[in-house]
Amino acid sequence: MTDGAAVDVVDDQIVATQIIRGLVTLREHLDCSLHEALDVFIARYEVLRVERPDDFACGHEEYWVGFYS
Repeated sequence: MTDGAAVDVVDDQIVATQIIRGLVTLREHLDCSLHEALDVFIARYEVLRVERPDDFACGHEEYWVGFYS
């Protein structure tokens, strides 16, 4: 697959807390399973948290509230 540094097609969706939309985008872009898309999404999320922390409107704990995988 790919790591979080290589996939930037979902950056705007990650920052906007559009988790489901981001997963759909990754599945279409990478032609992968939902599980693989989630792995890539989380890896990219972690990269963005380090590189662009001020772009996030909420903290790490708040980000995942309501999302159960």
